[in-house]
Amino acid sequence: MAPAPGLPAAPGTGRSGNLRRNAVWAFVGAVIVSVGWTAAVMAVPGLVSSDSSPRGLHGYHLSDDFCTTGKPSRILQTYSVSDTSAPTHHTDRHPALDSMNCSMSLKRTGGNNDSEYANLYLRADLHKAVNPAPELEANKELYRARGYQVTDITGLGEEAYFLYKDDGSDKYHSVYAELDIRDGGMTYYINYTASYTEGKGKPPSKEELRSALQSDGQDAVRAMKK
Repeated sequence: MAPAPGLPAAPGTGRSGNLRRNAVWAFVGAVIVSVGWTAAVMAVPGLVSSDSSPRGLHGYHLSDDFCTTGKPSRILQTYSVSDTSAPTHHTDRHPALDSMNCSMSLKRTGGNNDSEYANLYLRADLHKAVNPAPELEANKELYRARGYQVTDITGLGEEAYFLYKDDGSDKYHSVYAELDIRDGGMTYYINYTASYTEGKGKPPSKEELRSALQSDGQDAVRAMKK
C-alpha cells in the first residue's frame, strides 16, 4: 500500500504499519479540529455559551440559619412548630454550589388528630458553575408525568411553579405541595407534606397552600438579598 500523500511511509508492513499510519492521521485530524475550533471561537466568542453556562447570582447570598432567614410566616399562621421536635437547619459553602436548608415539624394550632400534623422543608441553592434552568424544567415535567398538578407562577424570579397532589386510597390521604423558584443561578423551593383520614379533619386546601407557599417563598427570596 502506498503511503498517504505528504506523510513518510511507516516502517514495517501489514497490520502494525496500518495501525501506526492510522494513529498519525488521527493525531493530524485532532490538530486540524482543534485549530478550526479555536479559530471559530475567536471569530464568534458566543459560540462556547450554552444552556449549561452559569448564570449570575443577582445579589443573593447565604445565611447561617435559613429557618430564620426563610421563616415561613404565612404557614405559621395556621401551624405552630412542634414542641417535641425543634427545627433543624444547615448551610454549606463550596466554590461551585452554596446551599442552605431548613426542616420543621408542624402541628396545626388547636388540632389533636393525625391530620393536624405536617412537615415543611425549604432549601435555597446558589449555582455558581452551571445554569440550573434546564434541571428545574426537567423536574417540573417529571412531576407532571407522575400525576402532580403543576401551576406556573408569574412575578417570582425568572420562573416559578407550584406542585400539588392529594394522593391516597380509601379514606387515607397524603398531601404534597411545593413551590419552586429560579432567579438567575439561585433556586429555592419549599415543600409541605401532610396526611389525613377522611372524616377526621383535613389539611388546608390546594389554593390555601399555594397562596401560603407563594407568600413565604416571596419573603424568603427577598430576605436572601438583604
